[in-house]
Amino acid sequence: MLSWDEFDKEDAAEPAKGANAGHASEAAMDKLDSAGGAAALEARAANANDSAAVARAKAALNKLDVAEGLAELEGSAARVAVDEKRMINCRADLNQLVPFKYDWAWQKYLDGCANHWMPQEVNMTADIAVWRNPEGLTDDERRIVMRNLGFFSTADSLVANNLALAVYRLITNPECRQYILRQAFEEAIHTHAYQYCIESLGMDEGEIFNMYHEIPSVAKKAAWGLKYTRAISDPEFNTGTVETDKELLRNLIAYYCVLEGIFFYCGFTQILSMGRRNKMTGVAEQFQYILRDESMHLNFGIDVINQIKIENPHLWDAELKEEASQMILQGTQLEIEYARDTMPRGVLGMNAAMMEDYLKFIANRRLSQIGLKEEYPGTTNPFPWMSEIMDLKKEKNFFETRVIEYQTGGALSWD
Repeated sequence: MLSWDEFDKEDAAEPAKGANAGHASEAAMDKLDSAGGAAALEARAANANDSAAVARAKAALNKLDVAEGLAELEGSAARVAVDEKRMINCRADLNQLVPFKYDWAWQKYLDGCANHWMPQEVNMTADIAVWRNPEGLTDDERRIVMRNLGFFSTADSLVANNLALAVYRLITNPECRQYILRQAFEEAIHTHAYQYCIESLGMDEGEIFNMYHEIPSVAKKAAWGLKYTRAISDPEFNTGTVETDKELLRNLIAYYCVLEGIFFYCGFTQILSMGRRNKMTGVAEQFQYILRDESMHLNFGIDVINQIKIENPHLWDAELKEEASQMILQGTQLEIEYARDTMPRGVLGMNAAMMEDYLKFIANRRLSQIGLKEEYPGTTNPFPWMSEIMDLKKEKNFFETRVIEYQTGGALSWD
């Protein structure tokens, strides 16, 4: 039986010297390794107190081939150098988080953690009173609330599924994967937030959550996004060829530039405009926190897309550029149709024509962000207050009604 007391005394007689002062010497570390290995083996030795089940477990572990298990891990067994890291098709060990190659990805992960929030922390009392009051909202305003909860309640689930079932597996950079895990969790929080709004207001949950099947302007957006998931969500799909690498790039453009970068903007503008008018302020506050998350998702996705282009310039040929441009223009058109469906007449200080201008302005930004030509020259932003809301510069103590103040986040002001 090993005695750790004796081991410590023996080590104490050999103080570290020179360059290793303050650290264990190599000899001391070797001794620790040897002692630790022996202790681990001793722990696995069968003894009279073991039950039959414990004895079988120990016997099975004695047959475990460590080399075979390690071979299942992605990448090589060597320590990873920064230059070996790549966004896709990397052969280095993906389980080694550091050293970082893309510091921006790790910073976005930290920023996402700092922005953590939960739906139940938003007070919905005023919204419930307004929603139940027959005079609380106009028919147009009620339509807007229902349509947007109908679309968003499933849209974030579609994004989360794409991330968890496809994108995470195919992105081969560990710090980016770390952010993708955070994003997937945030998408779950967003779906939770919509459910919380729907439940709080006493809406028909079946009607709202099934809208993406029943309402054409909602169904078209969902169907458009889903077609870019089909190929890469196949467990047998792998990158490594020009065509499969392009397929992944198309998916990233569809989900980051269009689904999160265009499809969310009409609905967010409508709901946030209600909040500015002191209507449905709880729902609007939820949406503003979601918008903060989504803005970071969008920026992360743009960075990933552009990094893939830098590392794989052969993928970004004339054909894919034309496809990407068409994807953004198609998404813009679908969102314009959604705006006309949700706002058949003027409401909340806006109308469908103004929203069309705004969406074209957004489309120009998405095109330029991935290095493509703007297709709506001269378009300006008719809703400058949206830019101010997205900047989220006005912050105060997080949910002032809470007894325990969060260290992270900041409650939102509608001033």
